[in-house]
Amino acid sequence: MERIFILLGALAAGLAVIGGAFGAHTLEGRVSPDRLETFTTGVTYQMYHALALLFVGWALTQWTAAPITWAGWCFLAGIVIFSGSLYALVLTDTSWLGAITPIGGIAFIIGWGLLAWGVWQGSV
Repeated sequence: MERIFILLGALAAGLAVIGGAFGAHTLEGRVSPDRLETFTTGVTYQMYHALALLFVGWALTQWTAAPITWAGWCFLAGIVIFSGSLYALVLTDTSWLGAITPIGGIAFIIGWGLLAWGVWQGSV
């Protein structure tokens, strides 16, 4: 499982860099500044949680607590739902997609709580 989360984290980080470049070089001037800021928020949170996935992969080599694994899945879900909905909102100009974004944010929050709990209770 460790390798899966490290792989997913590395892929998500690489895609965040691509997304950042896309926003800066392709979207700038084609979407409103507010929409560009929304896209940038998606990229930023994707990168933060890509790093969190890398940490989850490492943490699973140190502690054998199920909540750490669940934290990784929550981070992945958060990236897809939170960042993905923001990307879709900007690229399709479909405002109702913003209503989905908080679900991803909740997944992030749950993931951080599970990670803390798993590290606290984890055993070697």
